[in-house]
Amino acid sequence: MPEYKTEQQKRKFYDSGEWKQKREQIKKRDNYECQECKRQGRLSIDTNEYSESAKRKKIQLVVHHIKELEHHPELALDEDNLETVCVDCHNKEHGRDFSNKKQNKWQHDERW
Repeated sequence: MPEYKTEQQKRKFYDSGEWKQKREQIKKRDNYECQECKRQGRLSIDTNEYSESAKRKKIQLVVHHIKELEHHPELALDEDNLETVCVDCHNKEHGRDFSNKKQNKWQHDERW
């Protein structure tokens, strides 16, 4: 069974045709909707927007491994371990915060 411990091993998996095919299959199964947003009563879909700076379609939905690839390599392509989520939900799931919103130090002061 392959291991997915290093970035190189993970990249090889995520670049594989087998993964790309499975990823598209899962997105289609999930109706191109974020399943986490859906559980929260929201709708988040793939809008097929184009990014001029990246010269490609904006990535809005990803296929998430519910049980991490690194710790459960045997579930790498298991449909029951995969779900479509939006980038925001995926980042939250992995504890990543890219908001970088600069706090206004006067935000809570009285307004005249």
